[in-house]
Amino acid sequence: MAGLGVRLVQRMSSTRAFAKVAPHMIPALDRGVHRLTGGRILLSARMLPGVILTSTGARSGQPRRTPLACMPEKDGGTWLLVGSNFGRTGHPAWTHNLLSHPEASINWRGRDIPVTARLLTGEERAAAWAALLLFWPPYATYQSRVTRRLRLFRLTEAP
Repeated sequence: MAGLGVRLVQRMSSTRAFAKVAPHMIPALDRGVHRLTGGRILLSARMLPGVILTSTGARSGQPRRTPLACMPEKDGGTWLLVGSNFGRTGHPAWTHNLLSHPEASINWRGRDIPVTARLLTGEERAAAWAALLLFWPPYATYQSRVTRRLRLFRLTEAP
């Protein structure tokens, strides 16, 4: 049954209607529940692993908290993030923030972890993209809707 539920969510998250509604609802719900539960629960992480990214605003210099889906990598100290913006035209603000200020932190499973973000390019990006598509196939739909190239970041736990 879990496989059917995941496939249903994948199909639903690939629709244009989802892309219109989700950016307004999901982050707000995630931030609220995460705050109310002291970082123990991230609603969207029930289907797809997620983090709360705290980055520094590219223009404002202020801390910005953004709930995001992620793909934890096998080594346990790195995570992949996709700047999909639910398949909408512009790059999400958090990607601009990481490009300007790669030092950030994530809340992963209730634990705050300092990280350094790196934009992936070339063969490294291609390998990460292939892994991400196996992990969450709707990313291909998001990419097909836009002419921009989705930004991929690897977050590495800071020493």
